[in-house]
Amino acid sequence: MSLSVSGSRHGQAFFGALGRLARAPLASFLTVLVIALALTLPGALKLLVSNAQAATGNFASAVDLSVFLKTDVPLAKAQQLAQSAQQRPDVAQVTLIPADKGLEDFRTYSGFGDALAALKDNPLPHVLHVRPKAEAQSSAALESLRHYFAAWPEVDLVQVDAEWVMRFNAILEVLRRVLVIAGALFALGVLAVIGNTIRLEIQGRRAEIEVTKLVGGSNAFVRRPFLYTGVLYGLGGALLAWGILALAVLVLREPVATLAHLYGSRYTLMGLAPEDVGVLLGAGAVLGFLGAWISAARHLRGIEPRA
Repeated sequence: MSLSVSGSRHGQAFFGALGRLARAPLASFLTVLVIALALTLPGALKLLVSNAQAATGNFASAVDLSVFLKTDVPLAKAQQLAQSAQQRPDVAQVTLIPADKGLEDFRTYSGFGDALAALKDNPLPHVLHVRPKAEAQSSAALESLRHYFAAWPEVDLVQVDAEWVMRFNAILEVLRRVLVIAGALFALGVLAVIGNTIRLEIQGRRAEIEVTKLVGGSNAFVRRPFLYTGVLYGLGGALLAWGILALAVLVLREPVATLAHLYGSRYTLMGLAPEDVGVLLGAGAVLGFLGAWISAARHLRGIEPRA
């Protein structure tokens, strides 16, 4: 079979499926609407996770350890310890805050400048701010790093400044897994909706299918229009879901911006990224194809020309 003949048959099947959907606009729209609603919830969860990460900057710079050295440790020794800490493979950056700099900052921002001026000696120690690498920010990795620094004889206290960040990241991880579960469940729902719709269409066109097979039409030829119908249903549902999500973002953008402004932020609610839209549309088309294929493969086998 030449490419032109194959393309012509696929074109006929596509436009035939499109025409049948157009001839029953209400039924087609209701089916597309059900598919869209099934795809909207996972999309909404994805938007929630993406906006939460964007609003917080993923707290990438908030996970660190404060290593307080003993007050009798000289600055040269503190610099040596900072260089030693920087050599660890799980450490991204080490910043040494000398005691004099710490006292100056405290005097500037605490409001106790006059009281601190009465001090004869600096009571603050040198501090190492240690930022772990991204792959070393789990609870176990941070605890291992804390034990490492706490074992130094020059160290007085090690404080992990990450508990609230880790809680937030744990919540995001739960939401990601909920997104995966919801996506899988609603994907099954889309398959069921499209499969049942194709089954009803096959039953409604039973006589036509029998005639087509009687004159030599193969199962692949008979199945092709139903596959295009499934793809059109899935793609239409994905497009409508995209529209629903875009409308929701448009409605919520102003109040979210107002709320962010009250907290001193200029954050603006984001819609689906282009790659997310591509995934949504691709998922709709693939689910439509699979649902139609499964239903057509199952039900077309039972339709044979009558003797």
